[in-house]
Amino acid sequence: MANVALLGCTGMVGSHILNNLLANPSVARVDTISRRTPQAASAAQAKLSTLVSDDTSRWASELSSLSPPPAIFISSFGTTRANAGGFDNQYKVEHGLNVEMARAARDAGTKVYVLISSGGASKDSYFAYPRMKGEIEEEVKALGFERTVILRPGVIAGQRDESRPVEAVFRAVAGFAGKLHSGLKDGWAQEADVIGKAAVNAALKALEGHVPAGSEKVWVLNGSDIIKYGMESEN
Repeated sequence: MANVALLGCTGMVGSHILNNLLANPSVARVDTISRRTPQAASAAQAKLSTLVSDDTSRWASELSSLSPPPAIFISSFGTTRANAGGFDNQYKVEHGLNVEMARAARDAGTKVYVLISSGGASKDSYFAYPRMKGEIEEEVKALGFERTVILRPGVIAGQRDESRPVEAVFRAVAGFAGKLHSGLKDGWAQEADVIGKAAVNAALKALEGHVPAGSEKVWVLNGSDIIKYGMESEN
């Protein structure tokens, strides 16, 4: 059984990751680090431990102090340009914390790192957001975890608590297309709960060494892979 630490447990995807971790019998303990208390903590959860703090400078040291260290560290942490007060601040928060926490996990002895990235992520992208995501990916890969798992979902379909008007339009289109036929949506949009299941299933497979050939060090899951591993438990 594995101990898992999760960063970004209160977001649209992160909340589903947390629920799946808590329900999975292969997971012994889940430690979350966040600014807000995760919804799952509203009910007694024997294997859930939460750190809630607005002081993000504490997060890395808290992760480093976990004993035993988590075998798996999952990050679905992110923010928006609007919430951060501009892209420069978004970059400092999202890029800075993701890389800092990944380094702390690596130094603590974590074997498998899982990152929820974004479709189109590339350090060479002309556009700021996918370039930031790509730079996070590259810096995490350079840390040299035994295995690094990167999920690159397209549009994240489902109900989001915070307001993101442009994204909401794409989610509505995805929802309509999915009602007509899943094949009209799955290639470019994935449901948040499916992404959450895929992240947990892939993390546990990576810990056991059950990864596709050629992905022994870095395993990247794009849209069709996310659907495959996100639906696996239902097959």
